[in-house]
Amino acid sequence: QVQLVESGGGLVQTGGSLRLSCAVSQSITTIYYIRWYRQGPGKERELVATTGKSGFIDYADSVKGRFTISRDNAKNMVYLQMNDLNPEDTGIYQCAAEGIWGQGTQVTVSS
Repeated sequence: QVQLVESGGGLVQTGGSLRLSCAVSQSITTIYYIRWYRQGPGKERELVATTGKSGFIDYADSVKGRFTISRDNAKNMVYLQMNDLNPEDTGIYQCAAEGIWGQGTQVTVSS
């Protein structure tokens, strides 16, 4: 089964940027959708962004215009570029595909 490993989280000030990476253990051209989720403290898990092998891309309204999901098929990597971060973006970010979840990476945005 596929395995996913996230990295790139950290502590950043409001207005800052981070780029998260998701390393996938198999060719991502064989996976229909790869998604980024997040769960903030005391909040429900939220779908943040989706990339499809056909080129489909979608974002949660809360991150549109600030986050960009991208993929490198040659490296089997999916990225989430996050700009103009605010404290509401704080949480554990996980990538997911085919019902499998990565362990997550913590993003903390200070005010």
